[in-house]
Amino acid sequence: MRSPDQRLTSEAKVTAQSMLLDPSNASTNPVENWRACFPEIIGRSPAMIAALETAAKVARSDSSVLIMGESGSGKELFASAIHRLSHRSPQPYIPLNCAAIPENLLESELFGHERGAFTGADKRRIGKFEAASKGTLFLDEIGDMPLALQSKLLRVLQDKKFAPLGGNDLKEADVRVIAATHMNLEAAVQRKSFREDLFYRLNVLPVFVPSLRERSEDIPQMLEHFTEITNSNHSAPSVSFFTDAAIRMLCKYSWPGNVRQLQNLVERMVVLKGGGAISIDDIPSDIIRSIEGQKEQAIVSTGADFQPNFQQASSAMPLAIGGRKQIAIPDQFGVLPEAGIDLTSFIEGLENGLILQALERTNNNRNQAAKLLGLNRTTLVERIKKRRLAVLNEPSKEL
Repeated sequence: MRSPDQRLTSEAKVTAQSMLLDPSNASTNPVENWRACFPEIIGRSPAMIAALETAAKVARSDSSVLIMGESGSGKELFASAIHRLSHRSPQPYIPLNCAAIPENLLESELFGHERGAFTGADKRRIGKFEAASKGTLFLDEIGDMPLALQSKLLRVLQDKKFAPLGGNDLKEADVRVIAATHMNLEAAVQRKSFREDLFYRLNVLPVFVPSLRERSEDIPQMLEHFTEITNSNHSAPSVSFFTDAAIRMLCKYSWPGNVRQLQNLVERMVVLKGGGAISIDDIPSDIIRSIEGQKEQAIVSTGADFQPNFQQASSAMPLAIGGRKQIAIPDQFGVLPEAGIDLTSFIEGLENGLILQALERTNNNRNQAAKLLGLNRTTLVERIKKRRLAVLNEPSKEL
């Protein structure tokens, strides 16, 4: 009898294969599609959906995969999901963190060694390539692998054979390699700290995992998920939960440590709170200071002489969104009017005006407009759709 995890893996695999082989089998709701394929991954923002779609496609292949993303963004979770959706899923999935193993031991970890191969090798040891036979070998932080070992790994990937340290007999390397890194490997190639030929050998099927700040829409769901887990692991007189104000505040944070940082912060706050509502007052002061610093930097970066084009924005849609009152526009940008201001509507109106200007300047090319605004294309399209900007009805001029 299959375990619940095995049934989940099997059902997710069938769902992904059915969708990719015949798109007519997919739901009209992309969120539901990828929730079915990747039930273990939290977040269904446009940026995450794009990454999940790529992961499902590369899972069907047997070629090498290179997963790129910042530390703590979930690269290992993607790697295990790709393995579970592949035809190698019944076979072993073996992870190895290249940055966590001393340089003098990493070669033995990869290829194994025979007895007497070096001082202290008192018995034969099976390496990760042999342990992962017919399955998947996940090499995390591949950018930290020493150059000398990179050349040996390249040879194994090319010849599909390897020999343990101290041994002469070649063994078959029937293994799919998935590598991951937070580094810019192309820059590392230019610095001569990473082999160019190995980079191209690994980068057959690239997968980009978005950072948490690129998918802030997922933060409320992730807070709820990790709060539920922490509540179940720590007994308290009452369960903890985040107030709406606290959630909104945390959505403004840049999260340099990504999902890992968010998970650790939730555990810390739930344990210290000991039950009940977690409010803005409970958020660590360093995070509050960072958010305030982001606001100040945003104001400075706009420039003192910047004047937003509100007239253009209001010609496409009212600046009052969701039933809020029409905002007062400051005579001087950055100065609070005597009558006050609806800050949320003001900021949203400012964004709408800049989005419309970017689209007009690029002749409605959303790729180029997103670059002008420093946004991902999916994020820009989502904002256009959510705010019902008139330009969404016009066809994109992208090639």
